[in-house]
Amino acid sequence: MSFASSLYFTGAEVGLSLTGLVLLLVAAWGGQKSARMVTILAVAGLFGAAIFSMHLFDLATSEVAGRAFGDLYRADAFGSFGKVLIYLAAIAVLMVTPRFFDQRGAYRPEYPVLMLFNAVGMGMMVSATDLMTLYIGLEMSSLSSYVLASFLRQDSRSAEAGLKYFVLGGLASGIILYGVSLVYGFTGGTSYEGIRAALEADLSTGALFGVVFVLAGMAFKISAVPFHMWTPDVYEGAPTPVTAFFATAPKVAAMGMLVRMAMEPFAGQVEAWRQIVIFAALASIVVGALGAIGQQNLKRLLAYSSINNVGFILIGLAAATPAGVAGVMTYLAIYVAMTVGSFTALLMLRDPMGNNLETFADISGLSTKRPALAWCLLALMFSLAGIPPLFGFWGKFVVFQAAVQADLVALAAMGIAASVIGAFYYLKFIKVMFFDEPTRELETESPLGHWVVLGLSVLVISPLGYLLTIPLGQWSAAAAASFTAAM
Repeated sequence: MSFASSLYFTGAEVGLSLTGLVLLLVAAWGGQKSARMVTILAVAGLFGAAIFSMHLFDLATSEVAGRAFGDLYRADAFGSFGKVLIYLAAIAVLMVTPRFFDQRGAYRPEYPVLMLFNAVGMGMMVSATDLMTLYIGLEMSSLSSYVLASFLRQDSRSAEAGLKYFVLGGLASGIILYGVSLVYGFTGGTSYEGIRAALEADLSTGALFGVVFVLAGMAFKISAVPFHMWTPDVYEGAPTPVTAFFATAPKVAAMGMLVRMAMEPFAGQVEAWRQIVIFAALASIVVGALGAIGQQNLKRLLAYSSINNVGFILIGLAAATPAGVAGVMTYLAIYVAMTVGSFTALLMLRDPMGNNLETFADISGLSTKRPALAWCLLALMFSLAGIPPLFGFWGKFVVFQAAVQADLVALAAMGIAASVIGAFYYLKFIKVMFFDEPTRELETESPLGHWVVLGLSVLVISPLGYLLTIPLGQWSAAAAASFTAAM
């Protein structure tokens, strides 16, 4: 593979890196007044990267095609699918971000630049086929995330969220690095293909410990129980647009990284890690549902909802089949739409003074003040709960179907039973928004960009979203086919 071909296959990351460096110069010369222009250019760069990733989706069909830099990186259908979701989520967040920070006079051009470099790291995470590439991408994404969490420097909650995320994120990175060192030590290589060959020949106790440490560190990145402790505090304290970003793009990247690790280097020892994934899946579903019931802050509630949904996604991974991987990717696509829409609706909840509202008390009687927003929020919550005929039901259906086909009937049954718990706190939205009396005045208008993002999200998760089942299923199946040889 020539160097030019390698650069071509990594075109999305190279393009975003160059765009980020150029925008850094623009920010240095233009100062704070260039923030809007830098944001627009960053969105354009992310859109171009998404188009390029779509172009590569069907390109890597041969044994050699798509392998870059000595197979340190692979531009296959799975990576392209994940990167499109990551870039679209970042675009949506950037579209609804400026208004939030403008109200506080804190919007600076460094924000979209950090998002760009974060996207570069996340792209490397889903396409890495070597432990060194994976760790570089992980740290590139994590370092910018720590800064984004504490972006409101004058807000003590934001500073606290950034510090907590930094400390616990550093701990998780250390756990992954220790696991990586054990895997390398007992397999003799860092490439996914070499690790798979070594583990199929002999799974020693030391290598098993390495696998467990790697999976534990990744469980932190996806907010899976028992490594979920940071999620409610960071989601509540970070600026709301940053929370929307954390709940979508990095979640897709971390889940993509976990799926590729499970289906490539660890594919020969499914039974060694399946029990870990099953425990994390069921625990995340139950803890996420029970933890959300008593929450009054909507951002904390959505944090527990995120933990709950991660549990359902892990059921698809536990199947360890092409159908399971396809179910994971389908669920992630629907989850991104639901979560982006939910946080956009929260950003549209403001009092007449422009202060953002975040509690159940703030949305009391919302149907009488802003009926369109109330109905959109209701549809999004019910879709997150998996209530038909909304499209969120389809995401749960495909992962449960994959589990049943993999003879994990008991897991599917327990997942279905546990999902009933989550319906309780979603139903609370009906009571508060449609039956309680209003307790405060609300802003009556929202920017067009917010309505566009919210409208598209609601359209995707509405019954009309079922029109996407065939193409989405085909794309997910093509992504899962990237691991057919490994499975």
